[in-house]
Amino acid sequence: MIVIAHLSDPHLDGTTTPRDRLRRITAYLREFSTPVNVVLVSGDLADHGLPAEYDELAAELPTGVPVFVLPGNHDVSSPLRVGLADYLDSPGDGHPIHQVREAAGARFVLVDSTVPGEDHGLLSEDSLAWLDAVLREPFDGPVFVAMHHPPLVMHHPEMDQWLLRSQEALEAVLVDKPVTAILTGHVHNPVVTTFAGHPVLGAPGIRSTVTLPFEPAPASGTIVDTDAAPGLALHIHYPGEPLQTFYRFP
Repeated sequence: MIVIAHLSDPHLDGTTTPRDRLRRITAYLREFSTPVNVVLVSGDLADHGLPAEYDELAAELPTGVPVFVLPGNHDVSSPLRVGLADYLDSPGDGHPIHQVREAAGARFVLVDSTVPGEDHGLLSEDSLAWLDAVLREPFDGPVFVAMHHPPLVMHHPEMDQWLLRSQEALEAVLVDKPVTAILTGHVHNPVVTTFAGHPVLGAPGIRSTVTLPFEPAPASGTIVDTDAAPGLALHIHYPGEPLQTFYRFP
């Protein structure tokens, strides 16, 4: 059995509220009778991409288990690489931050879907070629592709401005590849859908939740609900069985 704690969008900024919300999640994980096998944080680690924000995250991340991080649209590559160097395995000193990591018999292909200075996602031809080559490598175990931007249209008048724009090209790479699931963040909601024949599983937002167009507006008067409980996804893989995902809001 492999248990993946999938966190996303902590948006740490040096203030107490996002830090306390992240601590609710990490405290919950520490209460497990058996530690999870992997912790994955799928982007928007920092709110402004400042060095101090990555130092703050490094101090808050769980210890004693493999922790994998990848960038979101609020992150900045150079300070991320410096502040979270102990959590990265990616050549170069700038953008993109692609990684291939392995833990507990599983492979995690961490794809940088960000565009520097922009909020939407895009995968360049070079990034797609890298992903295609990695997924063609033989691997005896589950393979998870993780990226910040989910490959879907939300039909949300605001969020759809900032989604992944290279979905057809990505689909061509992913179809018929041995992918167990695609793990994403960005939309601050638990999401379950499919893409290119694979499950897409999005983690809730830690910093906030984004309401859907038909839901009641939060007290903020915007689409951002900062009072909703922070959450995470628990992905559980049993050999020979379909992946199971549970959402928790401690």
